[in-house]
Amino acid sequence: MVDTIVVLDYGSQYTQLIARRVRELQVYSEYLPWDVPLERILAVRPKGVILSGGPRSVYEPGAPTLPMGLLETNLPILGICYGMQLLTHALGGVVAQALTREYGHATLQTLRENPLIPVGEHSVWMSHGDRIEQLPTGFIALASSAGSPYAAMAHLERRWFGVQFHPEVHHTPIGREILRRFVVEICGAKQEWTPESIIAEGVRRVREQVGNAPVLSAVSGGVDSSVATALVHRAVGDQLTAVFVDTGMLRKGEREQVETAFRKNLGVRLITVNAVEEFLDRLEGVTDPEGKRKIIGETFIRIFEGQARRLGNPPFLVQGTIYPDVVESSAPDRQKAHKIKSHHNVGGLPEDMTFQLVEPLRYLFKDEVRLVGEALGLPPELVWRQPFPGPGLAVRCLGEITWERLERLREADAIFTGELTAAGLLNQRLMDEPGRIAQAFAVLLPVRSVGVMGDSRTYQEVVALRAVTTEDFMTADWARIPHELLSKIASRIVNEVPGVNRVVYDLTSKPPATIEWE
Repeated sequence: MVDTIVVLDYGSQYTQLIARRVRELQVYSEYLPWDVPLERILAVRPKGVILSGGPRSVYEPGAPTLPMGLLETNLPILGICYGMQLLTHALGGVVAQALTREYGHATLQTLRENPLIPVGEHSVWMSHGDRIEQLPTGFIALASSAGSPYAAMAHLERRWFGVQFHPEVHHTPIGREILRRFVVEICGAKQEWTPESIIAEGVRRVREQVGNAPVLSAVSGGVDSSVATALVHRAVGDQLTAVFVDTGMLRKGEREQVETAFRKNLGVRLITVNAVEEFLDRLEGVTDPEGKRKIIGETFIRIFEGQARRLGNPPFLVQGTIYPDVVESSAPDRQKAHKIKSHHNVGGLPEDMTFQLVEPLRYLFKDEVRLVGEALGLPPELVWRQPFPGPGLAVRCLGEITWERLERLREADAIFTGELTAAGLLNQRLMDEPGRIAQAFAVLLPVRSVGVMGDSRTYQEVVALRAVTTEDFMTADWARIPHELLSKIASRIVNEVPGVNRVVYDLTSKPPATIEWE
């Protein structure tokens, strides 16, 4: 078992980001609800614990607390924002409402040499309305800011630390070094969380779960299902059969690309099922996005069950579920998270499903999945394929789904991504942006607008373009695509795609929006 850092979630929007930053240090991190029993924390034999931020005040009645017995474990602890205030409150210090709230950039000044924060003046990211007025017994101040006399603290003997700012966000340039010092130097965690170790552990778990039983894999052609299939194939070989369902909601040319890539590169037995009419019939008249996802999730499973009967009823089904899917769907093992949407392969699964799921990527972030894919020897066209939701174009074709509207969306999407590819922008960084253009797609809106074409009035549909820069898909910003290129794309869409007379560009970040529209 690789060394682990546990992150306790107190409701911060950055909790998943903390876990990801630790993993970037090649140390495995798992985040758990703040009220998890201590036995659950100790079960992973953590080298240390990080307490996340959160929206509450520690002095409020009913505010989240430390797990009972945590302070008696002698584990190193790092409290971030609310986590720091919680440590202070639990150990007899004083936390009160700040006279001046700190939101955004702040200047941190270290007060002494210490094992956590480099000495000097640093720009950090603050987001708090409370502050520490008195340190607990045994703690010393490490740093201060204009609004926080105790912006960082430490009990050096117990290896307990707290920072009022957020080292996990890229707005805190020294944040990575702070987390490295805590995780590697203070906790003594070995940096062994590598693609090779992930593959080895994944293979071991899959073999342990399925034994000699036959396995089906649900293949969409996206990176997640492709890597999951390759990993399970590495574990069980010919026990695996991959099933690719043509739902009618694929991107232009996708069926042919998937079939070629899998048969050529993976050597996995692939069965293609044409279920276009079945999906469209079941989705007829459905406009609610949650309704679409649940119908698609159940239809997928029923189709796989049908294939299973033809193949002797394999008991196991492989899915490319990844960490953001689990978080956004508030899956059973992450019930503390607020459900954002039901992913068809998590929250949209039918309760009477007969398969046991095999999900080797369930707790990996997207960037980790790509690294594993490369280590497994998958070709770039699979590893770096544009992310695509399991329900496909169904959740990008807003409103009622018809074959005509899907074809319209397919053409617009192909123009958009084709032009970005030709310009060399997909998966590349734009100037002065923190992330790369990791996802781009078109959305067909359920509204019509008035236009003029050939001196005649038109009343046609609207296409929205969405392109985001991100490193982890948990947060994202809209991509600053050159205006000249956007103009060219819009012109091509309205001229080449029948039924569209207006193109708009989405300027919303995540949060408050999600990357997909539905």
